[in-house]
Amino acid sequence: MKALLHSFASKTLLLVVLLGSLIASLAMAQDATGDSLFVGAMNIAPANHRPHSAEGYLLVYSATDPFDDGDLVFNAHSSYSVYTPDGKLFKNVENHISRSDEIPELVTLPVGSYTIQARSERQGYVRVSVVIRTGQHAVLHLDK
Repeated sequence: MKALLHSFASKTLLLVVLLGSLIASLAMAQDATGDSLFVGAMNIAPANHRPHSAEGYLLVYSATDPFDDGDLVFNAHSSYSVYTPDGKLFKNVENHISRSDEIPELVTLPVGSYTIQARSERQGYVRVSVVIRTGQHAVLHLDK
């Protein structure tokens, strides 16, 4: 029981730190229906980031799916698809490492414009345009 509480507290602390750092630079965007979505960009690059590479990062807070491991219920983020500007599928993202992982996956993408198709809690499947910039994080909060 003590280990479960420690694990839960560690995950909660990690989530709070991550969310706090992401909230620091939020901007607004709209999906295809004109509804507002939060999008953020930050200049924080992971330690393995190459200084002059033409890559950026994407973090999508999609709808979650509950998973009961017997002791705790986890809410893993649902998968999403990344499309190029001409509508071709570029990448499918699982958006979690395991079913008990509640933090969305940080994805590295080449610099450019993309359309993200993901499931939101309130609106079902949505399509959102996002621009990936060198060394920056684009963050999509589909339900804020």
